[in-house]
Amino acid sequence: MPLRDKYRRLVTSIRSRGPAAVAYSGGVDSTLLLRAAKDALHDGMIALTADLPYMARGELHKAKVTARSLSARHRTVEIPFPDSIRFNPEERCYLCKKHLFTILIGEAARAGCPVILEGTNADDLDDVRPGIRALRELGVVSPLLETGFTKEDIRAVSKTLELPTWHTPAGSCLLTRLPHDREVTGEELERIEKSEEHLFDLGFRAVRVRSHGDIARIEFARGDRKKVFNEILMDAISRHLKFLGYRHVTMELEGYTRGGMSATDDAVPREKRD
Repeated sequence: MPLRDKYRRLVTSIRSRGPAAVAYSGGVDSTLLLRAAKDALHDGMIALTADLPYMARGELHKAKVTARSLSARHRTVEIPFPDSIRFNPEERCYLCKKHLFTILIGEAARAGCPVILEGTNADDLDDVRPGIRALRELGVVSPLLETGFTKEDIRAVSKTLELPTWHTPAGSCLLTRLPHDREVTGEELERIEKSEEHLFDLGFRAVRVRSHGDIARIEFARGDRKKVFNEILMDAISRHLKFLGYRHVTMELEGYTRGGMSATDDAVPREKRD
């Protein structure tokens, strides 16, 4: 199906549900969904962005700016750290999504929107996404998935629509940088975020700082690894991350792969982990 027709089908699907709220993270998937909801419902929709302690402050700011650029009604919902994931359990994604969307459903209802939409796409079914189970249990709607949008489709349509997120790298919450079954602290989340911001400022886009106590294990995009092997650059990165509190700064030789903090889980290939 031509992408133009697929997008029209997406808009029609959203319009058929009436007033709706979009769970809006500011990423490539939810931004296309927000644009489609705006086209379908005009003022009959609202974007809701969760302000979680483990969401990077920079991502929150980008979500606000992008929602404003689309002239979308937008609200930030401050959500405290859920006690159920304080120690970063393996079922973290399920517990987080259940807690988060229970709150967002209430906010959507108060805004006059009986339906809440979110940005899961067709490619996500090939990944390990325990959060999807929570969405299904709560009756959250995934229009991109229902209309067969893949990640490639989403980027292509976003580029055509001149959405600023069309080439944005995949993101994830800061908890994915930490080992399971260890208490999460605000200080460590802030250190991770500042470390990654420094690497973004140096021109690295898809990068993760996996935090192992006083050891930072950096995963650069596979195509960027050779750029790192510059003595001046390596010294600068090491100095900055040590200034932020790490004692040792290391690099993952295999480069960035999703789920890099779960490499010890032999039951699931690295590229398939959440």
